Amino acid sequence: MMPTQKLVIVEDDVKLQVMLKDYLLKQRFDVTVVGGGNEAPEVILRVQPDIVLLDLMLPGLDGLTICRQIRDQFRGKILMLTASDDDFDHVAALETGMDDFVSKPVKPRVLLARIRMLLRRGNNVEVVSNHNVLSFGQLTLNKVRRSCELSGISVGMTDSEFDLLQLLASSAEEVLSRDVLTKALRGIEYDGIDRTVDNKIVALRKKLGDYGLPPRKIITVRGKGYLFVPDAWE
Repeated sequence: MMPTQKLVIVEDDVKLQVMLKDYLLKQRFDVTVVGGGNEAPEVILRVQPDIVLLDLMLPGLDGLTICRQIRDQFRGKILMLTASDDDFDHVAALETGMDDFVSKPVKPRVLLARIRMLLRRGNNVEVVSNHNVLSFGQLTLNKVRRSCELSGISVGMTDSEFDLLQLLASSAEEVLSRDVLTKALRGIEYDGIDRTVDNKIVALRKKLGDYGLPPRKIITVRGKGYLFVPDAWE
């Protein structure tokens, strides 16, 4: 039998909190619940769960602040729960170190699928040295040194190319829209015409040997954006 996986819910909406706890207990998770932001960092670091469900807006510390405080000492996954449809919030969450986000109102089955996906991803992504190194098979990204290696060989790239690759890799198996990527890289809204992100994707594919037709490592999801495939780097 698989060991029970630990999960912490940080959510101030009591009704949602109870619903999530009851549902996830039935899915055989070991669940701890926190109702406010101020006590959340201590609980998360003490429990060291496999995954945290972290509300963005909380009394006391907000979700982004909590993530910043714990990320260097917490090796598990962080899934943000948000009622915000603002892409700036989503980009900020990913840049702060959250692994994924789910929009409210939360659908339990969708949430469970995201949780299981993130926990599976842990088998593919090695997070080393305070979350500053991402390793996917032959590909290694060092966020501090801003360096990329493929099969042990350094891959030269511009700052913006590295930023794009890091953003995609930090959200592996998730589609990131051109709007999200444009805001993260350039700080402006995507106008539907700008090809900056697309051109950088082409450059990254060339440098990383993603020559397949269609590409296998950084794939285009028609009408939605781009997706980094973690299993393709073995």
